[in-house]
Amino acid sequence: MTDIRDIPLDTIKGEHSSLADYAGQVLLVVNVASKCGLTPQYEGLERLYEKYKEDGFVVLGFPANDFAGQEPGTDEEIASFCTTNFGVAFPMFSKITVAGPEKHPLYRELTAAIPTAAGAEGMRSRLQGHGMTPNPEPEILWNFEKFLIGRDGTVVARFAPDTLPESDAIVTAVERELFASE
Repeated sequence: MTDIRDIPLDTIKGEHSSLADYAGQVLLVVNVASKCGLTPQYEGLERLYEKYKEDGFVVLGFPANDFAGQEPGTDEEIASFCTTNFGVAFPMFSKITVAGPEKHPLYRELTAAIPTAAGAEGMRSRLQGHGMTPNPEPEILWNFEKFLIGRDGTVVARFAPDTLPESDAIVTAVERELFASE
């Protein structure tokens, strides 16, 4: 496996980056979309970021248009939408592909590290109820799937798209990573 911190990324402003820029911090990596029923999760992601950022926690948003065309905008349009509608201050990255044969190397490594999202069965059933065929594991199921990465760069948890950012499951996992050595 490639060290995920070494994979080249571009910020939503077009600057070169990587997860190494966040070395020593706990990261929540989320594939996001502006026109999804789950889009209001931006608010919870921002609240979680604000609550724990002084403790070394960062939310990283990765726009993707892989699910029902729910992120059609340009990077500039996405950035404007996020700040105007949700006050997003956490780092956002350039739009990428998170599923299928063209999936970004970051997501290839994330899904290989943890092939199944906690709580995915409920979301899988909901998608089927809407006449959709969900991606098979280990693929990303939908927008707003979340990966938690520990301070050492290890992927430690994966959460289903409909697991809210401020849910007990996510908050407990974030706090465990942030305060484990204290």
